[in-house]
Amino acid sequence: MSKLKNKLSPKLDRILSELGENLKLARLRRKLSETQVSERAGHSRTTLYLMEKGSDSVSIGSYLNVLNVLGLETDFLLLAKDNVLVENCKI
Repeated sequence: MSKLKNKLSPKLDRILSELGENLKLARLRRKLSETQVSERAGHSRTTLYLMEKGSDSVSIGSYLNVLNVLGLETDFLLLAKDNVLVENCKI
């Protein structure tokens, strides 16, 4: 039995790529190495590398652990905070 994989739309791929780049820039601004961040987050360097590339194979919890290490965990709370219900929104 093959494992099904949901493919992201190109738009969502770009969003994840931008998130990954933002994580990398935040790490570099703090002068932290990949090893330091990955160890503090409890992940391998490979997982951090995938995050910084915007991989959709990494769990949201892993992204949150890295945000925490970078001191950005409360930014996560801004997601969908003050959203307005829009008619005909895409699902």
